[in-house]
Amino acid sequence: EVDLKVEKGEFVAVMGPSGCGKTTLMNIIGLLDRPTHGQYHLDKKDVSHQRPNKQARLRRDRIGFVFQSYNLLPRLNVLDNVALPLAYKGITPVRRQKRASDMLELVGMRDREYFMPRHLSGGQAQRAAIARALINRPSILIADEPTGNLDSSDSKVVMELLADIHRQANTVLIVTHNPELTRYASRVIYMYDGRVVGDERTA
Repeated sequence: EVDLKVEKGEFVAVMGPSGCGKTTLMNIIGLLDRPTHGQYHLDKKDVSHQRPNKQARLRRDRIGFVFQSYNLLPRLNVLDNVALPLAYKGITPVRRQKRASDMLELVGMRDREYFMPRHLSGGQAQRAAIARALINRPSILIADEPTGNLDSSDSKVVMELLADIHRQANTVLIVTHNPELTRYASRVIYMYDGRVVGDERTA
């Protein structure tokens, strides 16, 4: 029973105990799950019950995802992992590699582009995952516990990176258990038992 409006360009942190619905909410916003009832409007258009192929296109073009476990493909090097989403848009291999390399430069990972995921630290793997999430230039970035597997210094690097992405007029939504990280957000949503129980501006 969530009633929530997120404005373009906001940085929203979602907090709450395990099982309260944070990830389900992110999955609905990211068009990975369909709501059982109610509506979800993206840019004033009801997208909650669109056909799966239409939702998949919207997801590919508008939304980037960053996961706690990075989800890098172990058999591809970092450059190919980051370039992979472009393959689904029919972009040529040379242009894919160039764009992926530029994106890795942006996240400070160009010197690791030919490494395999198993040779990266947690912080490096998460930065590579952020580069992959940004490769299609999405207007919405969804990060589910993006620092959950990282130590405090790597967490800071990743959060500064997300803050930079937000400053470029992107909408950023993060799920976190760590109250320290909410200082990067412009707004904090608190959930409990599938409902929004608090909504605070931080700036």
